[in-house]
Amino acid sequence: MEKISVRDHVLHETFYDYGSPVSLSQQQLHLSPRILAWQQIEEQRIEIVPQPSWRRDGQDAFGNPVTWIAFLAPHDSLRISSAMTIAITPHLPENLETSLPWETLRDRLAYDSAPPLPEDLDAARFLFESAHVRIKHELAAYAADCFPPDTPVLVGAQALMAKIFREFKFDPEATTVSTPIMEVLEKKRGVCQDFAHLMIACLRALGIAARYVSGYLLTRPPPGKPRLVGADASHAWVSVYAPGFPNDWVDFDPTNNLLPNTEHITVAIGRDFGDISPLRGIILGGGGAEPEVEVTVTPLDEDVLALVAEALPETDAPATVEPQEVDPGIVEPVMVMSPEELPQAGSVAA
Repeated sequence: MEKISVRDHVLHETFYDYGSPVSLSQQQLHLSPRILAWQQIEEQRIEIVPQPSWRRDGQDAFGNPVTWIAFLAPHDSLRISSAMTIAITPHLPENLETSLPWETLRDRLAYDSAPPLPEDLDAARFLFESAHVRIKHELAAYAADCFPPDTPVLVGAQALMAKIFREFKFDPEATTVSTPIMEVLEKKRGVCQDFAHLMIACLRALGIAARYVSGYLLTRPPPGKPRLVGADASHAWVSVYAPGFPNDWVDFDPTNNLLPNTEHITVAIGRDFGDISPLRGIILGGGGAEPEVEVTVTPLDEDVLALVAEALPETDAPATVEPQEVDPGIVEPVMVMSPEELPQAGSVAA
């Protein structure tokens, strides 16, 4: 049976009212979606007001589309609108039981004097600690009951996803972008980026490569209620290395306890949130105002979406999920710099 693509339109708007003028500013934007085997971009644009002094588009170290912008003139507000139309083909993995035993994969990725397999080189970047993902014995112990001996790695990952979903409560007031993983584990509360970081940390603690995925989630309004403009949010989930499977990576959403399919729109991948924050930069001046963020995900083919849902096994059918907000970005005030001291676009760290 030929797979039918589902088309969505996404509008992601960020607005800063600084309160006082910002004299210099430089930003890095991860707002353009990746092209994937199952995800094609029909249209995408980023509009910025006021017009930046310079703008450059390219890719970061992980192959994500990225836009660098700088403002060399005073401005008291900033509006960034990212609009895109995406076509997504159903891509649920089949037979998780056929994935490698987790110990086999762990040993294959472990440091050895022999040269690594070429296909494992990329995965090695997602095997170690990063800024928001610490590797602790306590995390390996938390995940241990999901990975008995000889368990296929994807079966274990699915069990870990279900455990996090079962034992943790979504609470946007419980954490911030800088909350340590061990505090999240203790509180058993957080948001989707916390649950993604936690699952990644547990997998890496076991020696399994896992990466952070940012994007959007198509949510369903209650029956009889209209879809609200601006009521959606950015989302985050996990991708687990599974050599031999299509694309070698399989996604898991611990916030909603499901395998992402046509309702998840991928924007970027990285080691953790810090690599792919939607908006990250430095400003000189301003009043420290928090951004206003609105995200609207609109299905363009409701009838096709219904057909895709009907074709799925009952256990894989899209659930009614709530939008799970992640931090909209990091903007840090810095010391005075002259325009000559501002780094060039291509030198912004990934």
